[in-house]
Amino acid sequence: MGAVRIPPLAERAVGRSRVIAVRIPAWLHALRPAQWIKNSIVPAAYFFAWRDPSQSAQLQGEHPLLSEGLAVICFCALSSAVYLINDLRDREADRAHPIKRLRPLAAGTLSLSTALALAGGLAASSLLLACVLPRTFSLLLVTYALMQMAYTFLLKRIAYVDVFIIAIGFVLRAAAGAAAITVRISPWLLLCTFLLALFLALCKRRHEKRLLEDSETHREALGGYDRQLLDIQISIVASATTVCYAIYTLAPETIQRFGTNRLGFTVPFVLFGLFRYLSLVYQQDEGNRPEKVLLTDKILIITVLGFLATAWGVFLTV
Repeated sequence: MGAVRIPPLAERAVGRSRVIAVRIPAWLHALRPAQWIKNSIVPAAYFFAWRDPSQSAQLQGEHPLLSEGLAVICFCALSSAVYLINDLRDREADRAHPIKRLRPLAAGTLSLSTALALAGGLAASSLLLACVLPRTFSLLLVTYALMQMAYTFLLKRIAYVDVFIIAIGFVLRAAAGAAAITVRISPWLLLCTFLLALFLALCKRRHEKRLLEDSETHREALGGYDRQLLDIQISIVASATTVCYAIYTLAPETIQRFGTNRLGFTVPFVLFGLFRYLSLVYQQDEGNRPEKVLLTDKILIITVLGFLATAWGVFLTV
């Protein structure tokens, strides 16, 4: 295979990825632990139900918290298994990609047999561990696993279907977190989760389209995207996310459940967080790895902390 031509905008990303690949053992790098932050949506139902008088009695003691911890572990193990299978499936194509060629399987630093053993062990452990949680959780976990397999082998090659599958995956995580402790989760929160995940996925596709616009090598689905259209769609979804969350905070059901209409004070943090992320995507080309941005951007971290502090303050005044 000839040398891979790296587009100018990809050079900086390649440098960062090479440093990570050197510092992290191949098997751990292949599990993509940084991606586990996506599973932080799983215990969201616990924290909202904890402040709901009609459900808080169900959350007394350590058992519900332990159940949520097990639910997060199940999704982390299963998602890593999926990443391994994905990398096995795409290792030849990844070798022609300026950044993905540094992945352990594509680079040859992790053997196929080791990857298969890890994937099988992680998937089996996740499904077995789920058996100690409610049946609904297990069904949602299996649904998530089947959807990810369909995504890996087919759906990720279809423009827009791929980003919708990613967003639905976050909804399944949130719903599974509620099922793990048998509490309700607001449909508005599930819709907000879907829209926010769709927003991040569209931003990532825009980044990839821009990153590889001078290269003939890119994910198959990118051919079905147009950068100008993506800009419009990102704007629409960002607006819908803000409106949906604002409606949730002021909905009669929410006010009745939490005994306050002051959750609306958290809306500016959501709006500012979206503005900040858009700034990073459009001005600093940071849309490729949302999990990295959320963990390293100081302004976003402060915004999230401000959101949490405001929500906590609102609940304390009820």
